[in-house]
Amino acid sequence: MASASLPDAPLLTSAKIVIAGGFGVGKTTCVASISEIPPINTEAWMTAASETVDRMDPGIDKKTTTVAMDFGRLTIGPDLVLYLFGTPGQPRFWPMWDDLCRGAVGALVLADTRNLAAAFPAVNYFEQDSDLPFVVCVNLFDGVLHHPLEEAREALALPAGVPLTACDARDPSSVARALLTVVEHTMSRTVRPTAGALAGR
Repeated sequence: MASASLPDAPLLTSAKIVIAGGFGVGKTTCVASISEIPPINTEAWMTAASETVDRMDPGIDKKTTTVAMDFGRLTIGPDLVLYLFGTPGQPRFWPMWDDLCRGAVGALVLADTRNLAAAFPAVNYFEQDSDLPFVVCVNLFDGVLHHPLEEAREALALPAGVPLTACDARDPSSVARALLTVVEHTMSRTVRPTAGALAGR
């Protein structure tokens, strides 16, 4: 008796997404909240010796800083796994961004509307120095959108083709929606051959 054939398993695809942004904007929190594995991070304690290079705005309670990267993994479905790489935010580590972005399909740039100036270097990097599709995401500190997204878009001078969204980096479902925005934006920029082009082969 012939055995019944088993249905083909879905082809698993993996994709690398970079989570970038300024110093203290929530990248480590973002990766930790969504990763299905214990996140790998390279946090180091901030000491008096680093005060001159790792300046923080008054009122921001931050005791550690990422000195290399954060890493996490998220399974979106039976056929898609995302590998998340969080960049360090301090200017002295920006040269590492090229290596962290290599092989990525897109980037999520976190921004804090209480300190939008910290987002400019990351936005400029992806506009001028990288060909990665990117999405800008306002992190909802305290769960509150302090300024309308259109005001943030205008302040950051974002082109119309760059999606702007918001999420709470502490909320896994909120972060998942932001990451899906990156995936969808990347897919929308993928050039697919037209029927005429295929016929001409």
